[in-house]
Amino acid sequence: MFVGIIGPLCAGKHSVAKWLISNGFVHLGLKQRDQTGLETVFFDKSEDILNYVTKHWAKNFVICNIESMRTLEMFKKRPFFMLIAVDSPITTRYIRYVNRCRETNNSEPTIEEFITRSDCELYNIAYPIIDPSAHMNITICANLNNHQCLKSPIINMMQMANLNVINSYNSLFSLYEYLQKINVINEERLRPSWDTYFMRMSDLAASRSNCMKRKVGCILVKDCRVVATGYNGTPRGIKNCNEGGCQRCNDAVPCGLDLDVCLCLHAEENALLEAGRDRVSSGCILYCNTCPCLRCTVKLVQAGVKEVVYNLSYGMDDKTAKLLKEAGVILRQHTAKNICDY
Repeated sequence: MFVGIIGPLCAGKHSVAKWLISNGFVHLGLKQRDQTGLETVFFDKSEDILNYVTKHWAKNFVICNIESMRTLEMFKKRPFFMLIAVDSPITTRYIRYVNRCRETNNSEPTIEEFITRSDCELYNIAYPIIDPSAHMNITICANLNNHQCLKSPIINMMQMANLNVINSYNSLFSLYEYLQKINVINEERLRPSWDTYFMRMSDLAASRSNCMKRKVGCILVKDCRVVATGYNGTPRGIKNCNEGGCQRCNDAVPCGLDLDVCLCLHAEENALLEAGRDRVSSGCILYCNTCPCLRCTVKLVQAGVKEVVYNLSYGMDDKTAKLLKEAGVILRQHTAKNICDY
């Protein structure tokens, strides 16, 4: 695994790197630019780092000085690369910076000065400073040198992270306990299991829903191949639910009431209709981001679905579970808590 760590000033990037190093990772860096104080294997340029980790792909590495979007995109081409974005409240970061200045006998900045520097690095912008005596604006670059001007905004690269770590902890022990809890180095973050893969697909299907009540999506799978997808909404040719197509949903009728007048097809119903019984009866698995209702459960049983995997609970989970158990259909919840952000 090759882990890149980015984040604003004093967010705790190097503290996370130290934890990874304590778990067998080797810290890599660029000559003349890496001043972390960590034991580091140095390289002349980012391309050399990429070639090295590719050749030694079975080992674990970490880097903290990703300076440009070009470098990040180059690293992300590798299937073993994971980007972690570390952030902290600005007041917490300021206190850390002041403590760092005291340890090195440097002058302590005001919080306004710290915010200015932090924003310059985070957004890579020139920042105007007002000189009261001259009554004019003086523009400075983020790091007062040409090298900094060639960097990419950290905020843009943070948006590409595989994992976001909020480091608001006051001690390394608490931070490391948190990193252990969220299982940072779980390889499923790089390549999801089949369950996680199909559950994410059901979430993507749900994004197409036009129902005013909730967004539900599902995937019918056979032998790890998608048979059909479905999301809830009004039938083909009928005005979309969010455009007034279903009076019950638009009247905000409480869940479970007046279901006989609801015009919306459920995600499971749409998937079954798309697949047809012949393609389902040979033993499909349904992945759904929400536990099926009884109305859909009886249809899943009748169609021959052998297993139902869901993420979010619904109002009748116990009844659904009882019915599926009686029919010999496996029901289980998948939450992937071991790889979730906390």
